Amino acid sequence: MENVNSVGRKSPVSGNKVTSFILVMWCFCVLVSNSFAQEVKQPNVAGAFYPDNPAELSQMIDKFLESANPEPVEGEIFALICPHAGYGYSGQVAAYGYKLIKNKPYKTIVVIGPSHQYGFSGVSVYPEGKFHTPLGDLEIDKGFTKELINKDEEIRFEPRAFEKEHSVEVQLPFLQKVLRDFKIVPIIVGDMALSDCKNLAALLKKAIGERKDVLVVASTDMYHGGDYQALEATDNLTISFLKNMDSEGLYYGLREEKLQLCGGFAVVTVLILSKDLGHEKLQVLKYTNSAEVIGAKSNWMVGYVNCAIDREGEATMLNQNQRKRLLEIARKSIETYLGSGKKLEVKEQDPALLKEMGAFVTLHKQGELRGCIGNLIGQEPLYLTIRDMAIEAAVSDPRFMPVELSELKDIEIEISVLSPMQRVNNPEEIQLGVHGVLIRRGFRSGVFLPQVATETGWSKEEFMSNLCAHKAGLSPDAWKDKSTEIHIFTAEVFSEKEIQSRE
Repeated sequence: MENVNSVGRKSPVSGNKVTSFILVMWCFCVLVSNSFAQEVKQPNVAGAFYPDNPAELSQMIDKFLESANPEPVEGEIFALICPHAGYGYSGQVAAYGYKLIKNKPYKTIVVIGPSHQYGFSGVSVYPEGKFHTPLGDLEIDKGFTKELINKDEEIRFEPRAFEKEHSVEVQLPFLQKVLRDFKIVPIIVGDMALSDCKNLAALLKKAIGERKDVLVVASTDMYHGGDYQALEATDNLTISFLKNMDSEGLYYGLREEKLQLCGGFAVVTVLILSKDLGHEKLQVLKYTNSAEVIGAKSNWMVGYVNCAIDREGEATMLNQNQRKRLLEIARKSIETYLGSGKKLEVKEQDPALLKEMGAFVTLHKQGELRGCIGNLIGQEPLYLTIRDMAIEAAVSDPRFMPVELSELKDIEIEISVLSPMQRVNNPEEIQLGVHGVLIRRGFRSGVFLPQVATETGWSKEEFMSNLCAHKAGLSPDAWKDKSTEIHIFTAEVFSEKEIQSRE
């Protein structure tokens, strides 16, 4: 009787002894292949798919980002679907998604792309070391890759999958231009059964856990061929499956060749993962094809799409214009007070800005904290809270000297608008990076905003212990005592830099 593995491929061997032998040999091959991971993986297509000159490459990406005008995504982005052709063809489309994540606090970027040059089954994860591009080196998140490699017989490190491949590589310079201080998880996929996609998604979900600082990028192009009518019809149909986040329909449509995505199994995996984590809103940011890019049809044309999947899949408290207005009020309030000693006279009619909501105003100068003060509970209209807290952050934060009018031009303003407080009985309910936490015991209390966990990289133990000891003046383990009150809230955080990057 023939053995059939998880992707339906037959093996000419049978019997428990032979199966055991294969398992031993497979483990041996995994161990051997891991030894071929280069300390610094050199690029395969620099000078071909994109410039190998750092200045030229940087300027090219800057131009793409400047020209991109994506519709704002209300929630935080969990995943992108990006094209991977030469930058002259697909770079402008790729810029749409990357512009939306510019300066976001992601710490680990998982990039999943297809194998074009080496045929294999399953998944190859690059285990450790660095990937080099003309813009510098990117470190691999070794702790994250350990959660994937060898956890399933179809997931290992196959070095030949990376030797000539470009699908992961072409995403990296864009990431280097829009983000900082992050690590990568490079994954190349070969032939995969739907069960393999689900298994990879399950392992990724487990590795991500409660983290909110992980971005997933699926690298794919669309239709390949010489029939323009077929290009339009096929890509429109494929996009309809993407919009519906129909992973199974997409998978079988690819198998039946009704749909086309060269990185199809990567995309299927990301759709499964996103839905498993509760992120079910996909937005198409930009679509085009090579014929439109060069202005002429040819005997070989390719489609390019860029999509974003919202992290929370739900609307936010404030839209882009409301955020921009609050930031304007904050800056003008500080400027007016520092210049005249008087509060800014301002009136707003927007119902969202008239709600009584808690908020914090944070000031940064050259990347360093320069002041932060706020109210946890709204006691006046939001726009007036922002006016008053902006002034307080500038002149009344006891940790800093008051801001001088001459340095205001170097100050970046960030606003955190808070949801109502909710008391919890179990610290397990706290989601790092999502929840801010107020801790109270007797007359002592302290608060951390949600972004503190993201910025520090603390574990929950470290987050809560620091909150107790350094903010509330309690013992570090006071949060474990049932007599200590724990309240959670969410915050909508936005900054001048973020608003400027979207305009």
